[in-house]
Amino acid sequence: MAKIKKKIWPEYFDAVASGKKKFELRLNDFDVNEGDILLLEEWDPKTKEYTGRKVEKKVTFVGKFKIDQLFWPKEEIEEKGIQIISLE
Repeated sequence: MAKIKKKIWPEYFDAVASGKKKFELRLNDFDVNEGDILLLEEWDPKTKEYTGRKVEKKVTFVGKFKIDQLFWPKEEIEEKGIQIISLE
């Protein structure tokens, strides 16, 4: 089990901290596995400083993909984008 620190913007911090937002969409530029702990530190992009608020969340699922492995044509993704839906 690893503890991984990452920045999170204020508009997402509250939703994660309250438990409403139960997912993170991240660039696959770090190693993360089920059972790891994400330490999310609130970062204000306007001031370019940490606010001091932090929240820890246990990783329960990791799905990784590349653009050419998606279910839709690249052109449709570029036109429409991708949405993530959280289920409860």
